[in-house]
Amino acid sequence: MKDLIPQKLNMLAEELDGRLYVVGGACRNFLAGLSGESTDWDICAPVPPEELTAAADRCGLSVVAVYPRTGTVRLSHDGQSFEFAAFRTDRYVRGLHTPEEIAFTDDIALDARRRDFKCNAVYFNITEGRFYDPLGGMADIANRRLSTVAPSDKVFGEDGLRLMRLCRFAAELGFAPDEECLDGAKKHAPLIADIAPERVYAELDALLRADKKYANADGHYEGLRLMRDTGVMRVLFPELALGDGMAQRPDFHSHDVLEHTLRCVRYAPESIRLAALLHDVGKPKCLIENGSFARHEEAGEGIAEDILRRLRAPSRVISRVCALVRWHMYDFACQAHPNKIRKFIVNHGDIWDDLLALKQADYSACKDDFSPAPGVVRWKKIYADMLKEGAPLNIKQLAVRGDELIAAGVRPADTAGTLHALLEECAINPALNQRQKLIRLALGKKCQQN
Repeated sequence: MKDLIPQKLNMLAEELDGRLYVVGGACRNFLAGLSGESTDWDICAPVPPEELTAAADRCGLSVVAVYPRTGTVRLSHDGQSFEFAAFRTDRYVRGLHTPEEIAFTDDIALDARRRDFKCNAVYFNITEGRFYDPLGGMADIANRRLSTVAPSDKVFGEDGLRLMRLCRFAAELGFAPDEECLDGAKKHAPLIADIAPERVYAELDALLRADKKYANADGHYEGLRLMRDTGVMRVLFPELALGDGMAQRPDFHSHDVLEHTLRCVRYAPESIRLAALLHDVGKPKCLIENGSFARHEEAGEGIAEDILRRLRAPSRVISRVCALVRWHMYDFACQAHPNKIRKFIVNHGDIWDDLLALKQADYSACKDDFSPAPGVVRWKKIYADMLKEGAPLNIKQLAVRGDELIAAGVRPADTAGTLHALLEECAINPALNQRQKLIRLALGKKCQQN
């Protein structure tokens, strides 16, 4: 471990007379044998922030921010970030993420008790080159276990965000919560509703990418299952949770609505997992209100938007996810006319690749079948034909510009609509993509063949 410590931290430890510790993820990951070089370091010491900042300045570390109330200091050097926290104890208002009272201490065990899970409460004294394990976190790491630093009723009752952190750590690390930890999470699941939506969204986003963090295959799927099993999903996404146990046609599906959804996320590439999570969110509503899943993609578009706005997701994420939800069932039966698919391709080129990936994940999740989805095979063939024929895929690839149409007599107000109509015509008949032909077509005249 000592060989991994940045030189600036060694210098800072000397300035603080050997009282500086690395704590949290860096210690846990080293002891667990997890790969990946850390660029962010959590450090702590029984010293006040003003002493820390003075020592940091002498070592050439940049002080980014100081928070005297929490004893926290953010430092940086040469692209690396260091977050310092003075040893302390915290007292919370039930469920809220920010401590109400803070008391500083020189007792490492008391500092450890303010953390969340024992695996994150292992310390490494930089100067001594040895680990300190006041709560038994090293045993948890060895056994790939998540247990709380205090009774789980207290840990989760203090800070509702720890519910999401539990699911994310389980997903990233492949650690399993012990029974007492799981019971506490279930009991306090409603407290996740008290956490700022932005914090929840950040944790969810990290969870959906969890398998990539430390190469824990299926970690994102297991993390979502833990959200379901603790009741956190029911609080955050009641629309999704309604699908738990909701049966589907056995000739098409081996799983209920929610399990199918989780498996769709499991099989989806990282870039579309949020859309995969919400792709069938309209099914429970449609079945309850109409007695069938028909047109669930239309209902799902609106529900997905409501959920993402609740989470205060970025606007670009909302629009893209909602479009994928809306169109994931299009041509499900492979009966749409090829010309309609051609038009769809040029009208939705911005989501084309992601939509194919979602359709494949959706197909695979039905019966855990990883063969190419028939609809995807069909669409790829149509797309390949368009490329072979030289069909324009967007307005820029048309052989005529808007100003040329205006010069030919098209009203400026009609230019955008005319270009779009020409693009659709050329998607079906690529031979039309010639300047004069397009101008004549735009003016309503019959195109002449050369």
